[in-house]
Amino acid sequence: MQGRLQHRLEQQNSSIDMSPLIDVVFILLIFFIVTTVFVRETGVEVDKPQSLTASQIPSRVIMLAITTQGQVYYDGANIGVAGVRPTLQPLLSGGDKPVLLQVDKTVPTSLLVQVMDEAKLAGAVQVSLATRK
Repeated sequence: MQGRLQHRLEQQNSSIDMSPLIDVVFILLIFFIVTTVFVRETGVEVDKPQSLTASQIPSRVIMLAITTQGQVYYDGANIGVAGVRPTLQPLLSGGDKPVLLQVDKTVPTSLLVQVMDEAKLAGAVQVSLATRK
């Protein structure tokens, strides 16, 4: 009888407590979510021109898109040429981030130059064009 009671007590005490394991998993999940770098896309598709000398750019860029209709987009919103400088100034104040322009190949050069000028007036040091390889 005493052996059975002791065996039953040992079985009850030998269970594994899952609470610390679950806590560790949630802490790791939160760590990976916080350290992930999110890239904001422009929200529109453009037909980029082709280039033989295209190269990779850093992942931390500010992306603008210029469509065939002459609309300028940032983060899915049509900001127009007049909205480039007010949109980019707060984004560029935190550090030196390159600005990447996704321009449709049929966009007039004058519009492209206007957007580039507005980006530079907002404080952009590096303005690049996105192309296909």
